[in-house]
Amino acid sequence: MAFRVLIAQFMHETNTFSVLPTTLDDYRRRWLVRGNEMASRFRNTKTEIGGLLDAADRYGWELIPALAANATPSGRLTVETWAFIRDGIVDALKSAGRVDGICLACHGAAVAATSDDPEGELLEAIRAVVGPDVPIAMTLDLHANVTDRMARLSSALISYRTYPHVDQYERAQQGAAPIQAAMEGKGKPRCLVAQPATLSGVDGGKTTVPGPMLDLLAMADAFEKEPGINVVSVQAGFMPSDIANVGPSIAVSHEPGYEARAAEIARAMSQRIWDRRGETFSTLLTVEQAIAKAIAHDASKGPLVIADGTDNPGGGAYGDATRLLAALLEAKIEGVAVGTMFDPAAVAMAMKAGVGGEITVDLGGHHDPAFGEPLRLTATVALLSDGTFVNDGPMQQGVETAMGPTAVLRVGGIDIVVVSNRIQTIDLQVFLS
Repeated sequence: MAFRVLIAQFMHETNTFSVLPTTLDDYRRRWLVRGNEMASRFRNTKTEIGGLLDAADRYGWELIPALAANATPSGRLTVETWAFIRDGIVDALKSAGRVDGICLACHGAAVAATSDDPEGELLEAIRAVVGPDVPIAMTLDLHANVTDRMARLSSALISYRTYPHVDQYERAQQGAAPIQAAMEGKGKPRCLVAQPATLSGVDGGKTTVPGPMLDLLAMADAFEKEPGINVVSVQAGFMPSDIANVGPSIAVSHEPGYEARAAEIARAMSQRIWDRRGETFSTLLTVEQAIAKAIAHDASKGPLVIADGTDNPGGGAYGDATRLLAALLEAKIEGVAVGTMFDPAAVAMAMKAGVGGEITVDLGGHHDPAFGEPLRLTATVALLSDGTFVNDGPMQQGVETAMGPTAVLRVGGIDIVVVSNRIQTIDLQVFLS
């Protein structure tokens, strides 16, 4: 008889300082799918759901697909939004009949209007239905803010081990393994967490340069080889969340009888985060310094990438800051592609003018003057599109992305990709499409 496993996804990285509440429409712009639509949407993608679908095939599970929800980071989830997602997952569980195991794909840094710990609340609601013995694995973003409740109510917490995040598929596969073992009676995994008293650490979780995150992951690899230790996860935390459990943490999944060793591992690694909390390999530039590098850049050596980290929608920013763009325009630098600028009204004007048309628009700067005022520009409409493409890079490979109605506005030697949906620029198709 096949094991019956429920899978679900609830993703949000909540910036509690954002003035934009997160609504159901925000989820629909990215994805909000139910039941069998999850398989048709995520089969053959490098995502958590894609990984769980393949794990189900390998283990012969009878899948119960509940709901998959993911929205671009922004402010707290509205009451309606959080209730819809939580109840959608729990109601699917209640109507499923026998459930032998559960695999959840979550971010771990969500905050709702009614809860500072939605992932913990979701686990609590699930445990109220299935009891304490059904194994539950939860994958997390590397930037999760993990709570004691999340650890206590799950069997394993498995965080990404790459930043940029390119291992969601592999982490889902890793999370499926202890669930299979538990259902076969070969284990009873439990989880605990330790957190140092710091808002930041492990250099933000960077894994592309030598530093504290890679060192901690090497420690985790060694500890996972010990008897009774299933998974050791390192979370860098997500600072723009004004909640009690914000910050880095260590989660350890272990077997019964190994609680003391698991706690010892978590404390030791937590102490290592504290001891190395000041280490960073990032050098932040002012706008003026970045422009100087752009002016001096030798284009024959390839492109120069300037990232405005304070305006990253992937961290809950608005995606319409104007100071860097204003400086590029003032310096009259040629051969520049800017992406993306969130301004649905500007896109609507471009659509009305048509390709080749000229518009005068107050671009960007519509949410917070601290990030720059709107820029009055006269631009040529270089291209119009529906803004839909499929990621073909390493992040979320195979997933369809919707920028919404999109316009490329040309001002001098600068092309600006202006979008109607806030998205993070994680794939070259933002420009190529």
